Amino acid sequence: MSQSPFTLYQTRVSQGRIEHSEAQQAALSALNDLWVRLTAQQASSSSVSPLGVYLWGSVGRGKTMLMDLFFASLPAGVGRRQHFHHFMAALHKELNTTFGVANPLQQIAARMAREVKVICFDEFFVNDIADAMLLGNLIQALFEEGVHLVATSNIPVVELFQNQLQKQRFAPTIALMSEHLEVFHVTGDKDYRFRLPIELPVYFESFRALQEQVLSQLFAAQDAVLGELKVNHRPLEFQAKNPHALWCHFDELCEKPRSSQDYMSLAQQFDTLVISHIPELSSEPYEQIKARGTEDSALGSGATGERRVALGIHDDAVRRFISLVDECYDQGVCVIFQAQCPLDQLYQNGVLTFEFRRTYSRISEMQTQGYHLRQTSTQ
Repeated sequence: MSQSPFTLYQTRVSQGRIEHSEAQQAALSALNDLWVRLTAQQASSSSVSPLGVYLWGSVGRGKTMLMDLFFASLPAGVGRRQHFHHFMAALHKELNTTFGVANPLQQIAARMAREVKVICFDEFFVNDIADAMLLGNLIQALFEEGVHLVATSNIPVVELFQNQLQKQRFAPTIALMSEHLEVFHVTGDKDYRFRLPIELPVYFESFRALQEQVLSQLFAAQDAVLGELKVNHRPLEFQAKNPHALWCHFDELCEKPRSSQDYMSLAQQFDTLVISHIPELSSEPYEQIKARGTEDSALGSGATGERRVALGIHDDAVRRFISLVDECYDQGVCVIFQAQCPLDQLYQNGVLTFEFRRTYSRISEMQTQGYHLRQTSTQ
């Protein structure tokens, strides 16, 4: 018999593995109730019960920990837990195999319903209109199939996709999620990602220090040879490489066209990634008109006036950098950074300052013993 999320939480508090937080108790109670319904011999009717739980709040408040407790409490085969970016990548890949199939998303939802009762999404975030429309239709199909959802996010449901073009087209999905999910704002003054002291340097301003403390230890003479590898059929130039570690300049990883799938591949191939020559990424945003057709669909492109966007000169690279750090963090990769300025000055001004808070927190956590112990345990 599996233990409930509440029991697991209490056990880990008593063991000193986590700290009790009153701010987490309402969300924990909702997750426990969902667990009871999912593991009962006769599940309650989905028409009268919430179809899931949505946890949102600032970074480091325990959202992912709560979701992981819930997932760990489920009997084998009941749930599926996946980083949201990974889920969307897999969804696009599966859709590519359904050419000519009527209502492919309904077919995919039916398959998922046969496999699991609940899907857990970590880092739920939507910033692409194509993904938004796919996701909206899939969530509706999943709910119709009786599949439950648990998600963590830094953004409340009602504010998802609100800063994007054609946001009104995602409004029905927001209404659907608001109706069927219990939404909890996980608050608290303490960032649990900073519970351990910073002891292991992974962030350098001096390239010489990086060479002396990291590169000379990590790479032998035969490793430090310029070369090129293929990542999803695209070339990536590296400064040094061995079977376990890769060193690249920032512009090669983030200034050139890269996707989250590229970063997933790198995180799966290497235990350690060194990123050097990172410039100061802050810049004054400037307005521009997004080219017609960039985010159009069969429903039209909308008024030209709605296509104004504000971007800084580094923001495309920053978006990729955020994705790269997310993938490495999610897979427990050790990342070493070398930049032209301190971490707290790396990105202070731009349209991605909200999203970069998570990146700042994760880079900070990557310097703690806790992160390195987690990395070791996953190898």
